[in-house]
Amino acid sequence: KEGKPFFLYLPLTSPHKPVCPQTEFIGRSQAGHYGDFMIETDYRVGQILASLDKHKLADNTIVIFTADNGAENTYRDRIERFGHSSNAPFRGGKRDLYEGGHRVPFIVRWPAKIRAGSKINDPVCQTDLLATFADLVGAKLPAGAGEDSFSLMPAFMGMKYERPLRAPLIHHSAAGMFSIREGDWKLNLGRGSNGTTKPKKGEPTQELYNLKSDLAEETNII
Repeated sequence: KEGKPFFLYLPLTSPHKPVCPQTEFIGRSQAGHYGDFMIETDYRVGQILASLDKHKLADNTIVIFTADNGAENTYRDRIERFGHSSNAPFRGGKRDLYEGGHRVPFIVRWPAKIRAGSKINDPVCQTDLLATFADLVGAKLPAGAGEDSFSLMPAFMGMKYERPLRAPLIHHSAAGMFSIREGDWKLNLGRGSNGTTKPKKGEPTQELYNLKSDLAEETNII
């Protein structure tokens, strides 16, 4: 209704069906079904944006494109079969503690408020969407709700704000091993993607990386 925001979530895959591109996209990527599906995803997003433009809804519609995790661990097979590294330039993939498991696209379109082509280099988390949407509609979160959520509206609106935009990021592997990211620094509270790498005698039991100089997490400088 006029003046009343509403939210529409459009998952581009079904969690209950095998992921497979539509027939017209099969073979177009030269990188198997995974690559073909990426091409179809791009096409479907284009259809949504074009429809918003056609119906003159684009200016007042926030579109957020993101993903729930990094590349599926079948990326190793695609490197071997197709010479395509779908997790590049990161180390690891889905379920891993490394950046390949967690770093994902976060693209926002809101023509009325966000300058096209603008870029923010601050780390954010999808938990921040709760506080962002509450801020957007003028709602106050109750005490104890969304304590790990920080509004991204200052960044969306191009306002000056005190960096960092949010508190340090916490994430973990499928095995429950945690890491903490603050600024350019990332501390993995274990060794290996899921803690499976056992340190030799005298070696540190944790990993520390500077993501500004070592995005691929190759040199442990702890």
